[in-house]
Amino acid sequence: MSDPIPVTRAVDYGTAKLMPDVDRKRAWLLTVDGAPQSYVDLDEPTYLEFEYARRLGHVLDTVAEPGQALDVLHLGGGALTLPRYVAATRPGSRQDVVEADRGLTELVVEHLPVADGAGIQLHAGDARDWLEAAPDDSADVLVADVFGGSRVPAHLTSVEYARQVERVLRGSGVYLANLADAAPFTFLRSQLATYATLFEELVLIAEPGVLRGRRFGNAVLVAAHHPLDTPALARLTASDAFPARVEHGPALRQFIGGARPVRDEDAVPSPEPPDGAFSIG
Repeated sequence: MSDPIPVTRAVDYGTAKLMPDVDRKRAWLLTVDGAPQSYVDLDEPTYLEFEYARRLGHVLDTVAEPGQALDVLHLGGGALTLPRYVAATRPGSRQDVVEADRGLTELVVEHLPVADGAGIQLHAGDARDWLEAAPDDSADVLVADVFGGSRVPAHLTSVEYARQVERVLRGSGVYLANLADAAPFTFLRSQLATYATLFEELVLIAEPGVLRGRRFGNAVLVAAHHPLDTPALARLTASDAFPARVEHGPALRQFIGGARPVRDEDAVPSPEPPDGAFSIG
């Protein structure tokens, strides 16, 4: 059997490339315009290569009893890393995945197909449009991992968007968002302030070097109406190859400082990453 070869294709929002991992037999890296988007191991869907994906996985592991099936809405699909993870760790879950780039989804389905019966439904469309049309109280978990290029789109950063998140989540539901910023954290603080207007519990997970302002990087925002299992999250994130800090309570309120919630009319995308922040050689 010949070795897998890279696949390059023009998709709706750039040039996508699937590159096989020489160290893992059926693992692939997805990039769009050179920026890493997803990593998938078809033989081991619970393997999460990217640091931010592991942190999202840790949250998904702690939102309910192990193995309990959940209704999950994913805004942003990529190569379906997290939907595959949930399907493997929580069999019987029902998952909807909304991806604006139809061409990207077609590429992924063609070369990295999802197993039949996985309970994953794929939808082409804008994340906010889909969210606004979704039924009330229909999701246990909502995961937002949406980047236009390397920036979170402005229309997914406002109080009006967050209200739709809260409406679609059940009372026991949890919101997870992959964000990116650097000191002085104007964007990240504004996002935390936005969700603080609607949710009683907030958690931020990020590498210490990012939180200390040493570099640009990802941060996972978690919001809920009930206490989150922060001790378990702290243990899980501390055991990673690149440990992260779990901020909540007074320390997080201090981090937010005087930041104000974002309205639709004031919304801007997340900051442009510096050259090389997310690219690969």
